[in-house]
Amino acid sequence: MSTKFILDESRIPKQWYNIIPDMPGPLFPVINPQTMKPVTPEEMSVIFPMSLIEQEMSSQRWIDIPDPVREIYKLWRPSPLFRAKRLEEALGTPAKIFYKYEGVSPAGSHKPNSAIPQAYYNKQAGIRRLATETGAGQWGSSLALACSMFGLECTIYMVKVSCTQKPYRKSMMQLWGATVHPSPSEFTNAGRSILAHDPDNLGSLGIAISEAVEDAATHEDTNYALGSVLNHVCLHQTVIGLEAKEQMELAGAYPDVVIACCGGGSNFAGLSFPFLADRANGKKVRCLAVEPASCPTLTKGVYAFDFGDTAKLAPITMMYTLGHDFMPPGIHAGGLRYHGDSALVSQLYHAGEIEAKAYRQTACFEGALLFSRCEGIVPAPESSHAVRAAIDEAVLAKEEGKEKTILFGLSGHGQLDMGAYDAFLSGNLEDYEYPEVKIREALERLPKVSL
Repeated sequence: MSTKFILDESRIPKQWYNIIPDMPGPLFPVINPQTMKPVTPEEMSVIFPMSLIEQEMSSQRWIDIPDPVREIYKLWRPSPLFRAKRLEEALGTPAKIFYKYEGVSPAGSHKPNSAIPQAYYNKQAGIRRLATETGAGQWGSSLALACSMFGLECTIYMVKVSCTQKPYRKSMMQLWGATVHPSPSEFTNAGRSILAHDPDNLGSLGIAISEAVEDAATHEDTNYALGSVLNHVCLHQTVIGLEAKEQMELAGAYPDVVIACCGGGSNFAGLSFPFLADRANGKKVRCLAVEPASCPTLTKGVYAFDFGDTAKLAPITMMYTLGHDFMPPGIHAGGLRYHGDSALVSQLYHAGEIEAKAYRQTACFEGALLFSRCEGIVPAPESSHAVRAAIDEAVLAKEEGKEKTILFGLSGHGQLDMGAYDAFLSGNLEDYEYPEVKIREALERLPKVSL
């Protein structure tokens, strides 16, 4: 039996899959926070190139991937699909477990799948510099890499607690030429305002987004790049699932359940959307989004219009949210600490097309420990959520005596996250479960939108 399933470079997808034509109903409009009316392409062009705006709003099912983007994709794509046979044996499960491994990219995660095309389209539009936010540093390092390849300057606002926890992610961004500011910072009005109120603020993705959006909006030569949530980011990430479908065919299998960790939604969308296209055509497949119990957006949030950032500069979107000023605890899965979810993922969850589950971080690290000892790869803390859920699905198959095929996304490696593993191995890793009262307080401050 084969352990890994590899595609030739010629099998890198030539088109991204756009799920919008296959969504359960029309999308809600995106609202301009200044006018409280649906945002126009012209208003979005202040921070995005028109090519990405067109992708954001496109109703075409397939969108061509530019040749220069595919050429850079060849550095790590197609990424491998593995059969986790040793993990299956350790669990004594009848289930077949497969994982799509995105940690082979130069930045060590799935994030370059969108960073490369975003840098490409901005370069084509004559932009000199990109500004962005990053949590755990996966997106920041990916955009720094992409900007270095297209000769763009890059400014990154990194959530302060993650900047402290993951100093080598910062080093990686600087190695690729980026300027990195711990967020909240003194470089923007949004950052200064938050620090004036709370000098010890640990930061959040919502705050970092506010700083990056303000930076882009106040400099004509600068655009904003977002690493998750937006439709065009989810679109770019579908190369993961498109490759995985071909590789599962090579393995002679099709998943009963597709699992991926979910913060803003780009990783989950990338793996699951191509399989959801099959589901829309009658195929029986479950798709499970896994999130941290400390930031339980889908499982405890509400489906409502909310700002994409803390300072209310980003557009208002219909999504599952914990409130734009929600302040998550400083868990080690920094990429999953966002208050909202992709509008596409949110609508699919609301319609019952996907499932969601939340885990405490110690349970995820326990799963990562077993996985690494069986399969040899150290998962990123974010990816460990998918590992945990896959293990639980396999154990359930054993208890029920049923065969099951499980596919999960290993979205990145954890080789720069050893501080988190040190804390876990020494028994110092704390669990956080965000209290309902705090969630209710944050949700009381949602914007009032009338359509």
